[in-house]
Parts: sequence; structure tokens; C-alpha cells
Amino acid sequence: MSDTSKTAKKDGVVETQATVAPADDPTAAAVQVVDPRLLVREEGLKGYWTEFKRKVKGGEIGSLPVVIGLIVIWTIFQLKNDRFLSAENLSNISFYLSATGMIAIGLVFVLLLGEIDLSVASVSGLASTLFAVFVVNHGVNVWLALLLTIAVGIGIGSLHGWFFAKLGVPAFVVTLAGFLGWNGLMLWLLGSTGTINIPDNGPVHLLGQRSFFMDQAIIGAYLLAGLGVVSLLAGSLIEQRRRKAAGVPYRTNAEIALRVGALAVAAFVSAYVLNSASGVSNALVIFLACLVIVDFVLRRTTFGRKVFAVGGGIEAARRAGINVPLIRIAVFAIAGGFAAIGGMFFAGQTQSASLTSGGGNTLMLAIAAAVIGGTSLFGGRGTVWSALLGMLVIQSIQTGLDLLNMNTSIQYMITGAVLLGAVVIDSVSRKSQKAAGRA
Repeated sequence: MSDTSKTAKKDGVVETQATVAPADDPTAAAVQVVDPRLLVREEGLKGYWTEFKRKVKGGEIGSLPVVIGLIVIWTIFQLKNDRFLSAENLSNISFYLSATGMIAIGLVFVLLLGEIDLSVASVSGLASTLFAVFVVNHGVNVWLALLLTIAVGIGIGSLHGWFFAKLGVPAFVVTLAGFLGWNGLMLWLLGSTGTINIPDNGPVHLLGQRSFFMDQAIIGAYLLAGLGVVSLLAGSLIEQRRRKAAGVPYRTNAEIALRVGALAVAAFVSAYVLNSASGVSNALVIFLACLVIVDFVLRRTTFGRKVFAVGGGIEAARRAGINVPLIRIAVFAIAGGFAAIGGMFFAGQTQSASLTSGGGNTLMLAIAAAVIGGTSLFGGRGTVWSALLGMLVIQSIQTGLDLLNMNTSIQYMITGAVLLGAVVIDSVSRKSQKAAGRA
């Protein structure tokens, strides 16, 4: 493939346009490639539409399918039962999605490598049991017990990663063994009673409460919404200044204002709706905070870029000087840590550790959330926000079917169909990307 390029300086910004001609067809007309930011800046709304069509044709659809699916699901359930979009029901959805959502965050990292971790549900159940044993049976300080429990989760994940990265044991086999082994250890620790009640104080107890701000819940919800808007505005302006200084295309003030305005509307409407019920739950606040932090790590740090690189191509990453085994171990350690945190969320909701901790369909729902939300099973593509979007879909289906008094079997079938649809869309989009030369 041959290409020619030219640069020009316009409004203080270096603009680059490249003309690319396919090497296998020298007679073919050259295709002009323009930086999307330049297209948007020069053509306004038309540029946005042109860029959107280019991404769809190239298989870069991102979270669009899950957003459309969520709108369809909400519309159907609202037509069937007018209580579905009530403030109380939406508050319930936001409260119960957080525990499985935390586990799904860790799974996003593993899926970005193109691997799977089948042990996370058992690790979450073991974590809640260890916390209860530390606090109730041995009188350990609740905060110290929390840190020890999360450390154990990280250690378990690191052990899985070591077997996978250093010994070459398939991740499926290692984590399946963990699924069985850690569940057995949990049952042994619980003993004959099968349940350990957690004291109604400390950090885990707070996770079971609906409002972090208690009587100040209304103010707190709007403060959180405002913090999110201000953070996006500050981050966008800093990025714009950096790109200006580097002489590369940047987002215009109008585009930044549009993005911040859209977030402001969504954030403050959500705060208003939740305040109409019981306010913003503690679990949701911590879940959203983790999403923001982890998103920054994945998109803005060297470690995050290395994770995407390893998921995109192991040999290419190795030749680029990336320590592939270390990245793999770190990713499984992160998955174990978030599984332990998810276990704390479940313990907070039930105020106990029991034989059912980490059981049932927890594992399947966590995997489904990450995949439905847009993280590719083939590795190298996805965001941590898929954990939130996927759990919104799953929890909306569960809650909607409960309102309609439908059997759990229907819920499983619908969730399975949605998961299959997400994987099909992912596969089709990958083929489109390969056809467009972007895979």
C-alpha cells in the first residue's frame, strides 16, 4: 500500500490529510483519509453525521446497540406496567445492579485479553465469608478485615494469572478449578451453621443502606451530578489545551459544550428521579466512582494501553517490549480484587455470609453484563462502562419481569437471547472492521 500525505496549518492547528492507494490495485482511485476531528470542525453537524456513518460501516458501533436495546426494553416494560419507570423502581434497579456490576468490572479486564475468568463468583462468595469470619469469629477490626479480604481476592487472582501466564495452563481450566476450589473453601469456613450474620456497623453495613448522605440525600445526589459534569468539563478543557500545544486536531469549544451539556441533562435528571424515591444509594456511588477511576486507568495510563495491546495481539505486544506475563497476572489480580469487592456488596445487601453467597447465576450474569455492554469476547476492544450498561439491561429485564409476575425461567431465556444477540453483533462488527481494514 502506498500513501502520500500533506500538512497545512489552519487556525493554529496542524492538519494532516493522507491519500492512500491499495497496493494490490495500482489503478484504483486513491482514498483521501481525513482526521475525524477536522471533519467535524469544518462541517459541523454534517461532519458528525458523516463520521457516524463511517464508523457504522467500519463496524465501530461502540455502545450504540446496547443503548438502543435499553430504550426498547424500557419502552416495552413501561407499556406493560406503568410502574416500571417510576422513581422507586428505577431506584431499585440502580441499587441491585452494583454488586454484580463490580464483578463485571474485573471481568472487563480479562475479556480485553480475550480470556475468561470462571472463578469470580466463587471468589466473591469466599470474600464475604472471610470478612464475616474475620469480624465475627476473630474480632478483627471491620476496616482491617475489609482490606484483608480484598487483598485475599487480589492474591487469588494473581495465583490464577501465574498458572496461566507462567505455566501456560489455559485460563478456562485454571479458573474453573478455582470456581470449584474456592467455593469448597467457602463451604468449609461456614461450617455446619451455613450462615454468619455480619454486625450492623462498619463499611459493609453502609453498602446495604440506600442513602450515603442520609437526611442530606437530595443535596448529595445533585452534588454528585455536578461533580461529574465539572470533571468532564475540566478534563475536556485540559485535553484541548494539550492537543493545541502539540499542534494536533482538538475538540472545539462547541463540541465540548455539547458533550458536557448532554451529560449534565442525564446526570441531573437521574439525580432528580432517584431523589424522588430514596436518594442515591451508597453502593451506586462507590460503583460509579470505581468506573471513573478504572476508565481513567484503561484509557489514560501506560498500563491500560498495554492491556489493550496484549488483547489486540500477543506477539505484536511482545515485540513492542511489553512484559506479557506480567500484564496477564496483573489483569487476573484486578479481576480477583473486584470479585472480592463485589462480595462485600452482596454481604452488605444481605447483612450476612451464607451458602448461597456467590452462587446461583452470579457468574453468568457478570459475564453477560460485560459482553452485553459492548466488551468483545475476542479481546482488544471494550470499556469498563460496559459493566454499567450491561447490568442496566440485565437488571431492567429482571425487575420488569418481576413486575409482570413472570417465571424466572422466562428471565433466563430472555437474558440468554440478549447475550447471544450481543455476541452476534460483536462478531458481525469484527467482520466489518476487517473488511474496512480496521481490525
